[in-house]
Amino acid sequence: MNKIINDVQLDTQLLTYAKETLAIEIAEAQRMLYHLDDNLIVACKIVLNCTGKVVVMGMGKSGHIGKKIAASLASTGTPSFFIHPTEALHGDLGMISNQDVVIFISYSGFNCEFDILMPLLNENSIPVIAFTGNITSSLAKSATCVLNINIEREACPMELSPTSSTVNTLMMGDALTMAVMRQRGFSIEQFARSHPGGALGSQLLNRVRHVMRVGDQTAKVTFQVTVMDAMFELSRTGLGLTAICDNLSHVLGVFTDGDLRRWLVKGKSLNDSILKAMTKPGYQLLESLRVRNAIDIFYKYKITAAPVVNVDGLLVGAISMHDLRKVNIG
Repeated sequence: MNKIINDVQLDTQLLTYAKETLAIEIAEAQRMLYHLDDNLIVACKIVLNCTGKVVVMGMGKSGHIGKKIAASLASTGTPSFFIHPTEALHGDLGMISNQDVVIFISYSGFNCEFDILMPLLNENSIPVIAFTGNITSSLAKSATCVLNINIEREACPMELSPTSSTVNTLMMGDALTMAVMRQRGFSIEQFARSHPGGALGSQLLNRVRHVMRVGDQTAKVTFQVTVMDAMFELSRTGLGLTAICDNLSHVLGVFTDGDLRRWLVKGKSLNDSILKAMTKPGYQLLESLRVRNAIDIFYKYKITAAPVVNVDGLLVGAISMHDLRKVNIG
């Protein structure tokens, strides 16, 4: 019995600790809105006017966050990479040119590596954007632009482990990245080209024509057939849908498993014309439609399959939700 009580107390205590951590981080994150000022505008313009790359640098936890910021910039239209400050002092500084911009992250603003690097960056007229919680630090005084990530307290009860400060650093990086991305007019197509291997990239790059069923895998009949003929064609492919076409292959409507069930429940004859039982015009997808948009249409109209047509309305294939979901959907 005591073990059960102790387990309950432990569970409650752990949940309390977690909630307290998030509450502190959320409160500090909300204060970030008041840190956004003209310095952010200056930082954005520096990045937008950069003809080279944005080089992000930081030590320890700041370095880990810096890698994420560099990755976010690079994936949203701003060429960027991360360099560890120590590695920069041992050769990697040669990776930075005078066309580049440096983002240096240091919450305290005091860093011996920075003290060595800053004169070299200044000598080459390389702008430095400082992310720091200490706007009176040597870093802040030497930087071209300062973005304030100051916090009142860390979520760590010992005030030792970077928690609130790393959240604020990440948020400031996201604010800078998104502002620059939107100003550039970064498009869905550009995003897809920089994410070709991901699920979202696959959905954006691939079009319906790349994954649709063609030839004998496409169920279709002409408008002259009976409901029975359409039923046999419906069963042949297992798609759950057959397209009803005119003699030139223009899609006039669709006949689905649901249409068949409703027809039979009403006691209608299988020898009747398919024109009486089909759904007209039904949902059709253009072959040029992106997979992502096709998925959205399927969800919106609660359908599981559709005929695929070209710009002239001619049947060129068919596709199901299963076909769409095979395109590297995470």
